[in-house]
Amino acid sequence: MDIMNTGSEFLKTSIARLKYYKDLSEKAFAQLSEEDFHYQPNSESNSIAVIIQHMSGNMLSRWTNFLSEDGEKEWRTRDDEFEEHIYNKQQLMKIWEDGWKCFLDALEGLKENDLVKNVMIRNEPLSVIDAIIRQVAHYTYHIGQIIYIGKILRDKDWKSLSIPRNHSAQYNKSDSIKDPAKKFK
Repeated sequence: MDIMNTGSEFLKTSIARLKYYKDLSEKAFAQLSEEDFHYQPNSESNSIAVIIQHMSGNMLSRWTNFLSEDGEKEWRTRDDEFEEHIYNKQQLMKIWEDGWKCFLDALEGLKENDLVKNVMIRNEPLSVIDAIIRQVAHYTYHIGQIIYIGKILRDKDWKSLSIPRNHSAQYNKSDSIKDPAKKFK
């Protein structure tokens, strides 16, 4: 496989993985009440609402004019992203979708030759590949937090988003596609 095909596969796979994790978050959101979005486990932890605000703010800053401007925009108010605002679930889902649309549109607009370019984030040069990997890690870190808070809140009523406990052998024997992210390719 030549480098251009590899680049195309990297972009396609990155987008599919990110859509999969976005979908997981949304399956968690569907299990939560409006009040659950504002539950804060302790004073040093963020609520799901704050995580949504932060992820969206980060996505809008990093991915607006991704190839031509520093990813830390002057208009971003990062500290405000960590303040609890009393948004309802519908408002939070709008904030969520706005960030993801910006992010996914930017990724889907990239070409293989863009992968060898450099971009700036906080005046630090990064390859486009590194910037993508950095954001995949950052966003999945927060998605894990969202799911963990959801599991705490729903406890025994939580509907598993992966292989339920004590069902690994059954899952491994099934004929279905093993990698749910492949449905997004």
